Amino acid sequence: MARPRKPLLSRDRIVETAGALVDAEGLAALSTRRLAAELGVSGPSLYNHFRTKDEILDAVADAVSAKIDLSMFAADDPRDWRTALHDWAVSYRAALADHPHIVPVLAQGPGRRPAGLRVADAVFGAMVRAGWPPAQATYIGALMRYFVTGSALGSFARGFVDDETAYDPAAYPHLGQAHLLAERRRQVDEGAFETGLRALLDGLAGQYASRVTGSRDASAAAEG
Repeated sequence: MARPRKPLLSRDRIVETAGALVDAEGLAALSTRRLAAELGVSGPSLYNHFRTKDEILDAVADAVSAKIDLSMFAADDPRDWRTALHDWAVSYRAALADHPHIVPVLAQGPGRRPAGLRVADAVFGAMVRAGWPPAQATYIGALMRYFVTGSALGSFARGFVDDETAYDPAAYPHLGQAHLLAERRRQVDEGAFETGLRALLDGLAGQYASRVTGSRDASAAAEG
C-alpha cells in the first residue's frame, strides 16, 4: 500500500501555520525549527519560499492587513470621509483584535507588504479626494494607525484583577469597582475605543470645517 502523501508545502500553508502559532503562543514561539516541525517538513525546505523568519512574520502580518475592509474608500462609495474613516477604523481594530500577538509587527508600518500598502494608499487617496491637503492626509493616516494599533496592543480592562480585595479603598479611594472591569472587558474596551474614535473624528471635522470656511472667505475676498 502506498504511503499517504504529505500536503505540498506552499507559501500560503507556511503563512497560515505560522499565523496560527503566533496567535496561540506569541511572537517568541515562532522559529523556523518550530514552524518546520509544525508543518512536518525539514527546516531548509522553508527557505524555498522565504529567506528568513522575518519574511515569514511580514507575510503573517500582511495576511492580517488583507482582512481590513477598504470598501468605504472606493471612489463610488457614498460615505463621506468622516464616516469612511470611522467604518474603516472599526474594521481595522477588529482585524487586529483577532490577532493581537502580531500587532507589534503591524505597528512598525507596511514597509513593502502589499496588503499593508494597499491600506495606506486607500486611506491617503480617499482623504485627498475629500479635499484634505496631501500633508494633512498623511498625518491622518499616521494618527489613525497610532490610535488603532495602540488600542489593539492590550486591554485596559484586563489590566485589573477580579479580586475586590486587591484595591484597598484607603489607598485607592476611586477604584472600588475596578475588580469588575475584567469581566466587562469587551464592553469597556470597545466603549473606550468608540469614545476615542469619535473624539478624534470630531477634532478632524472641526479642522476640516475651519479649512473649508477659510478657503471660502479667501475666495470671497479675492473676488471682492
